[in-house]
Amino acid sequence: MYPVLLEIGPITIYSFGFMLVVAFYTTYFLLNHDLKKLGHDEKLASDMIFWAAIGGVLGSKIYYLLENLGDVIQDPVGMIFSGSGLVFLGGLMGGTLAVTMVLRKNNLQWLTFADIVAPLLILGYGIGRLGCFLVGDDYGIPTSLPWAVSFPNGLPPSTSQVFSVYYPWIDISGFAPGVLSVHPTQLYEFSAAVAIFYFLWSRRNNVKIAGSLFFSYLILAGVERFTIEFIRTNEKYLFDLFSGSQVISVFMILIGTYFLLNSISKHDPDSA
Repeated sequence: MYPVLLEIGPITIYSFGFMLVVAFYTTYFLLNHDLKKLGHDEKLASDMIFWAAIGGVLGSKIYYLLENLGDVIQDPVGMIFSGSGLVFLGGLMGGTLAVTMVLRKNNLQWLTFADIVAPLLILGYGIGRLGCFLVGDDYGIPTSLPWAVSFPNGLPPSTSQVFSVYYPWIDISGFAPGVLSVHPTQLYEFSAAVAIFYFLWSRRNNVKIAGSLFFSYLILAGVERFTIEFIRTNEKYLFDLFSGSQVISVFMILIGTYFLLNSISKHDPDSA
């Protein structure tokens, strides 16, 4: 793929980092646009995006370390300070906590702003998945489908040797040794994210019950991630059928469904 987009002398622009920047600036532009219409200062949008980034990185790293606790025990320094570990579900939790602190500092209602941010969360996620595709990371299990993609220089490469060493729980007995073609799950998720973004964005100005758009996001994002996990390489922990990400996705779906049916805003908008 294209792990490096551009090299000019000593300057190297990496595709994944570039797509993260695109994700943050795109969501900042859209967030600032909506907040200005509501009469908020531009600083609020920059504060929310900044702390969402900080909380997201810390949350994703903590989630990654907990999910790979065995490796952390063997090499704590290497795991903590490695470049790996940008796990979205952990980032969602960390970013949500950080933005909640910003909202409380400014005495703003959580549910109202959760609805504003909901479409941007899935859009940023989708753009990030394009970055994963460009570097050959977070791909799916081997397949012979005509649109399958191989990542000979991926992180890690999609070779039979890599699958045998890093993903021994995946059966590759039906595939020839060498470079394997796999599901481009990054593109699947990007497509799903764009569709969910359009659905939420087109409804953001017609929210009748505060929080309903955000809880819809939880359901849709949870369903998307739960489904895609079946063809991703993540190990299945629960009953050898479901991954850790699927367990969290189920909680997202349940929380979203419960609060859509039992709206918080009908009782106490600040209880969120």
